[in-house]
Amino acid sequence: GTGSNILSALQDLFWLLKSKVEKQLQIISVLQWVLTFLIMGIACTLILMYILCTDCWAIAALYLAWLVFDWNTPKKGGRRSQWVRNWAIWRYFRDYFPIRLVKTHNLLTTRNYIFGYHPHGIMGLGAFCNFSTEATGVSQKFPGIRPYLATLAGNFRMPILRDYLMSGGICPVNRDSIDYILSKNGSGNAIIIVVGGAAESLNCIPGKNSVTLKNRKGFVKLALQHGADLVPVYSFGENEVYKQVIFEEGSWGRWVQKKFQKHIGFAPCIFHGRGLFSSNTWGLLPYSKPITTVVGEPINIPKINNPSQKDVDFYHSIYVDSLIKLFDKYKSKFGLPETEVLEVN
Repeated sequence: GTGSNILSALQDLFWLLKSKVEKQLQIISVLQWVLTFLIMGIACTLILMYILCTDCWAIAALYLAWLVFDWNTPKKGGRRSQWVRNWAIWRYFRDYFPIRLVKTHNLLTTRNYIFGYHPHGIMGLGAFCNFSTEATGVSQKFPGIRPYLATLAGNFRMPILRDYLMSGGICPVNRDSIDYILSKNGSGNAIIIVVGGAAESLNCIPGKNSVTLKNRKGFVKLALQHGADLVPVYSFGENEVYKQVIFEEGSWGRWVQKKFQKHIGFAPCIFHGRGLFSSNTWGLLPYSKPITTVVGEPINIPKINNPSQKDVDFYHSIYVDSLIKLFDKYKSKFGLPETEVLEVN
């Protein structure tokens, strides 16, 4: 009996230690992505400039020469790496929240797609995990579909960061890149566009489900020009992982944010999550709240080389209705009351 008790105690200790180690690995995996999002581009640029001033300048010079040669690669579909997309670190990243991808309909490999991802949140953590890694099994759930998560083109001007982003299948959210993927890269491509962008990120707070969409019609025009089907995507919980200071319209804080958004492409947010060592302190780590990304039914879009505004408005209204229906269908399944309404701005 004593031996059995000792063995049982050792097993309990083993599982406790294993659980703690896994939790720490989850925290590390999320922290590295947050730091990548916030400072990797600037840090790598400064380090490269420093190396140019040292005896190792030839290394930096060779990389810069490669950068010039490789400059247009992000506009041509990038350079994804299945090895990077399958890193174990992304599974720890997924389990920290956890993040889940829900498929509602099959996608044909003979078509191209534009996914409209909502809401933006602070960092688009659900969009990254689901479509730039294999942690939630996107390739198994949508076999034959190549996802490309579109983000700010400025990120691809940053050394090292650009290569890191491209390895996950991330591309610039600009006309050249989208045109190439949808017209010169065959079929079975899905470009994920976070439609609300920086403007939407300024209003994301826990408990609020709102999207910036009424005047966002450029992605619909692109879909019509390429005959790419539109797919509404809603991530329940994306707004729950960070708390943000919201500046009222007309305040100096909102004025500064809008100036940054207009001239640089992103809006600086004042936000916080939990601390590194305790969930009761403030820090850069997001709160471990579940994020469930639901991929809706594709909307068949005809190919119109020069769509009129009437065409764009018509298919935009269909898209908005589809997104609202998707939200209403799944909201109660993922913790929201039946009375919750998706606010479309």
